[in-house]
Amino acid sequence: MWKKTLFAFLLVLVCASVAWGQKTIVFAVDATWPPMEYVNQDKDIVGYSIDYMTAAGKLAGFEPVFKNTPWDGIFAGLQGGNYDAICSSVSITEKRKEAMDFSEPYYEVRQALIVPRDSDAETIQDLKGKKVGAQIGTTGYFAIKEVEGVEPESYDEIGLAMRDLKNGNLAGVVCDDPVAANYAKQKEGFQKNLQIVSILDTGQTEHYGIAVQKGNEDLLQLINEGISKVKEKGLEEKFKKKWIK
Repeated sequence: MWKKTLFAFLLVLVCASVAWGQKTIVFAVDATWPPMEYVNQDKDIVGYSIDYMTAAGKLAGFEPVFKNTPWDGIFAGLQGGNYDAICSSVSITEKRKEAMDFSEPYYEVRQALIVPRDSDAETIQDLKGKKVGAQIGTTGYFAIKEVEGVEPESYDEIGLAMRDLKNGNLAGVVCDDPVAANYAKQKEGFQKNLQIVSILDTGQTEHYGIAVQKGNEDLLQLINEGISKVKEKGLEEKFKKKWIK
């Protein structure tokens, strides 16, 4: 009997040592942003960012856990300690850096304008006096608000904006270019109806980064280590070929 008890005790110690040796990082993800992060038919969270952080974890020694979180509360949840970080196509901006810290960039992004295939518009300026949609609180929505005469329309999810565009309730939608390409070139039910006509000139280069609470240097260092190793091994190109088409 005592041998079985000793064996069980040693097994617990071994399992605990493995768990203690690898840090778990909980990432909030608004999984409505294909191909970067979204829920597939099997109800799994997948995408470019998910593969990237999973690889970063293996290389830097942390275990990523992805928590599906609505965009409208994702930043408040970080401040409230509901998760450790945000991995959700968050563009690094000076305003956001006032409230949170960011990892090294892991993807360069631009803002694309999508319109119906029968539209004559070539730029967002051609849509003055009309409604242009975007997901609320995104750099795409902020870009629309900068264009005089265009009426910005906000949505909780980009998919809802795309649906309204397809149904004729919007003149255009502005969003990150990989997401725009997914809807206009790949997504069933949308690709025959939509087209990308231009890239907005926002006056700055835009990059995605992982957001963490202000001053969490240890966590930031670990995530940056993973990002650096993904780049060193050339895995970025592998993920782009898989997800960005």
